[in-house]
Amino acid sequence: MRNPMSMIALVFAMILCLLLGLAVVGVVAIPARREGRDVLTPRGEDVVSRVKERTEAAATVAKGRTGDLVSSTKAKGRTGDLVSTPKAKVADPAARRDADQTKETREAT
Repeated sequence: MRNPMSMIALVFAMILCLLLGLAVVGVVAIPARREGRDVLTPRGEDVVSRVKERTEAAATVAKGRTGDLVSSTKAKGRTGDLVSTPKAKVADPAARRDADQTKETREAT
């Protein structure tokens, strides 16, 4: 069995490195930001803004896809098949009805 003190030493070293990094940020970045200097270069600012846009777009898509799955699972009362197939979203009820009739006609033939 390994010595449990080695794990404690490892965790302590990791916490020490984290505190050292926070101290560097506190000494360098915070005063620079207070003086109005930019911490990131213009290229860095562009990268951050692109990452934010992609993250927001991915979150919106994921929310839309999982929202249908959650609502269909709740409608089933947590019984039956939990796999949901996404349905086409049609805002107009008449168009939805026409689409359903077309589907039924295809299945009948």
